[in-house]
Formats: sequence, structure tokens, C-alpha cells
Amino acid sequence: RGEIAAMTWDRVHLRRGVVDLPVTKNGSSREVPLSSRAGAVLESLAGSDDGTVVRMAGPVFPVTSDGLGQAFRRARDRAGITDLRFHDLRHEATSRLFERGTLSLMEVGRITGHKTLQMLQRYTHLRAEDLAKKLG
Repeated sequence: RGEIAAMTWDRVHLRRGVVDLPVTKNGSSREVPLSSRAGAVLESLAGSDDGTVVRMAGPVFPVTSDGLGQAFRRARDRAGITDLRFHDLRHEATSRLFERGTLSLMEVGRITGHKTLQMLQRYTHLRAEDLAKKLG
């Protein structure tokens, strides 16, 4: 939540397909690669159609980390979902990146910000049925 709430337009580099995060949860700065879909969303928010960011200052999302958490909980509750935390989305995304089968351990770690293989494994929950399909 903190990384999302802290994103500013001057750190969004649509042409390069990355967002620069100078302060992260683990204390290190890093560049996060954007999927084409994420890039398109940011481009539309920026009012850009050529990869340049029109708004060069201010937050990308005008919300605090706490506000983002509250909005997530309200949406979760309205959907009738129980036992789901915002942080669980990171686990899910990490597992889905691995299931794509096109990214290496190092690439997934770079995207998710996990510094060690041990932490990456902790956040990864592969589904046995998906692995069975890969085995043929």
C-alpha cells in the first residue's frame, strides 16, 4: 500500500515501462517494470497517448496508505469476501507470475521486490492442478 500511495508522476517513466520507487518496504530503491495493461492505465490517468506524462508533479493516486487500506476493506466487505487482506494480493500476484511459465526466478523477484529466494518461495503458492497441466 505504501509504495502505491507514494508513487509520484515524476517517477513514472511510461516510455521505458517502469516506475521508480525511491523508498520501498525493504528499504531499497528499485524500478518496477510495468505490464502493458498497467502502463495503459497510467497513461490514461496521465492524459497521455504517446508515452509522456503530462502531469509531472504530485501523487499518481491521491490517497494515503491508510486510505487505500480502508477502500480495499470496504470493497472486500461489499463483495462478501472474508479472510482477505490487501497484502494477500502480493502472494496471489507472485504465484500467478510463476504460473505464466515465462519468467525466471530472478525476473519474478525483480518484479515483486523480493530480495532472497527464501522470501520469494514464502510468497509463492503454486496450484498443484496447474502444475499437473504443465506435466502433460
